[in-house]
Amino acid sequence: MRKGRKPPLPTKTRERARDLRQTSTDAELRLWQHLRAGRLKGWKFRRQHPLPPYVADFYCEAAKLVIELDGSQHGGSADAVRSRYLESLGLTVLRYWDNEVMQQTQAVLEAILGVVECRTLTPTPLPPGEGLQGEEQ
Repeated sequence: MRKGRKPPLPTKTRERARDLRQTSTDAELRLWQHLRAGRLKGWKFRRQHPLPPYVADFYCEAAKLVIELDGSQHGGSADAVRSRYLESLGLTVLRYWDNEVMQQTQAVLEAILGVVECRTLTPTPLPPGEGLQGEEQ
């Protein structure tokens, strides 16, 4: 396999992502109009992006951010399992209800922007006296 190329996606995941792009909800379409083509301060987002075995509603690779929109079809325990899995991959997961996106679009966009712009690239050091050094003394 050549360097820089990702392995092919599982066929079912790829087909599911394609189908979801064709049947987007009103909330997904509204948010996509604000995220597509770098419209959120140049951040590149993808919609219905495969992250096997799941398909994320929106994904920003540069920020390692997944945005999920939840409607009435979503269940708490299944969504929690999905979020934990995505977080185990080192991704940040934001969840919004469809009605939040429809009624408070600007607030949702500001929250997303706050996450992508305020991320730390290196771990923040602990205050003096905490952590391993504090235990050794």
